[in-house]
Amino acid sequence: MMAEIQESGNKKGGKSKQKKMTVRVDFTPMVDMNMLLITFFMLCTSLSKPQTMEISMPSNDKDITEEQQSKVKASQAITLLLGSDDKMYYYEGEPNYKDYTSLKETTYKPDGLRAMLLQRNRTAVNAVNELKQQKLNLKISEEEFSKKLAEIKSGKDTPTVIIKATDDASYKNLIDALDEMQICNIGKYVITDIAEADEFLIKNFDSKGELSQNIAE
Repeated sequence: MMAEIQESGNKKGGKSKQKKMTVRVDFTPMVDMNMLLITFFMLCTSLSKPQTMEISMPSNDKDITEEQQSKVKASQAITLLLGSDDKMYYYEGEPNYKDYTSLKETTYKPDGLRAMLLQRNRTAVNAVNELKQQKLNLKISEEEFSKKLAEIKSGKDTPTVIIKATDDASYKNLIDALDEMQICNIGKYVITDIAEADEFLIKNFDSKGELSQNIAE
């Protein structure tokens, strides 16, 4: 943008002489700031959109009874209980609230939750690694890669992870647990409210996975 600045000079012959100067105004910093603001608002809008998670059921076969479907789902289910002080517990299959030893304790470290999930989801993890190698070698397109990746993660033999957080769990605990879902290629997971029975299990479970002394007596 060009701007003109007029300056008054000395009077000669009773007339004032004006001196014109051309000044160039650089608006580049303002453009950069506008771009930053636009990017910021776009990011805020994206983050404010509701996010959903879907669980793929093992089978929709009409010949399978509801009882059989429940057994299949239970055999593939892993329930994570996020407790206080960065503690995490889990049980596999249907919970047995009378058998407290069915509850196990793990950690957010790589040799804890991640190792357990990778073990349970080993087949899918190997398939995903092979798929990534095919993409790296340009043997499949991006669209085909995404389609096959979704199929592998939602396979009928892959585990379903149910995440339940107590009131004492931190927001970071939940984020860390969700990160492990991505790292371990878990395609079927959901966050749900914790049941009173689950909280009862936690309260009566010690670090060795045994009954608390007062419960055992």
